[in-house]
Amino acid sequence: MIVVAAGALLWRRENGVLKVLVIHRARYDDWSWPKGKLDKGESISEAAIREIREETGLRVWLGVKLFELEYKIEDGNRKVVHYWAAQVTDKAITQQNFVPDEEVSALEWLTVAEARKRLTYKHDIDPLRLLQSLDEINHLETKPLIVLRHAKATPRSDWSNGESTRPLLPIGRIQAAILTNILAAYGPKTVLTSRWLRCLDTVAPFISNNEVRVVKRSLLSERGVKLSPIRTAKLVRKFARRKGGLVICSHRPALPTILAAISAYGDEEQQELLKQAQTMKPGELYVIHLAKNPSAGSAIVAIESQVPQFED
Repeated sequence: MIVVAAGALLWRRENGVLKVLVIHRARYDDWSWPKGKLDKGESISEAAIREIREETGLRVWLGVKLFELEYKIEDGNRKVVHYWAAQVTDKAITQQNFVPDEEVSALEWLTVAEARKRLTYKHDIDPLRLLQSLDEINHLETKPLIVLRHAKATPRSDWSNGESTRPLLPIGRIQAAILTNILAAYGPKTVLTSRWLRCLDTVAPFISNNEVRVVKRSLLSERGVKLSPIRTAKLVRKFARRKGGLVICSHRPALPTILAAISAYGDEEQQELLKQAQTMKPGELYVIHLAKNPSAGSAIVAIESQVPQFED
């Protein structure tokens, strides 16, 4: 049996110095990173955000995914922990609501060197190394560009009222509901979507539960990209350059154009990964983490994907 958990390395700067947050668990008398097991039906990103809030009282959004750590636990099972980097803003600090309890008895902000000495487990140093290496090349502070294929829709053969009004299936509506917390974990501020109904219904639950700007464009529909792929690519690049995180919701036939436009910000390996993403499933998303202040070379720092999971 594999136990799945999620957490993050919380980071901030104090007088220009990179610091990370470590937690002390009185029950085990150890120092480690905020993390915890997934609740039933949770995604890994959703669980990471929840655990951080419960253990530290901090509200954050996920940045670059750093590491998937696997190790053996006392009962003989294997445990996999998914770690992200997550920046803690001054506002989050002022709004923090941490109360020591039997699970987490203390928090401490430490420099990277101090954290190396304080951490109880050697395997916790691996994601710290990656965090530090990203900081050294100015790739730690990022913004998410999320490309989302609309959720499962009514088959074309079962709908005769026009492609623009083809609705989601019941299973697609479940996917859309599950996507709400997955998308929210990355803190996007703008949703750029096709005007066609199946895209609008896919992002509707997320929009209704979060303060985001919504932009609807015909260029992201199947018809729009077919008529003018150059204008669609230009639209994508225009929004990718803006401040704040972005969700782009579109259709399978439009994905090659959208992903090719984003590939311009990546290296050869990243470009190949985005080419493979053209076959993403309904409801699947790719999170492309763009460096806010790239020092040189690629502006894409990392790419990850998620598919909404649910029980039948």
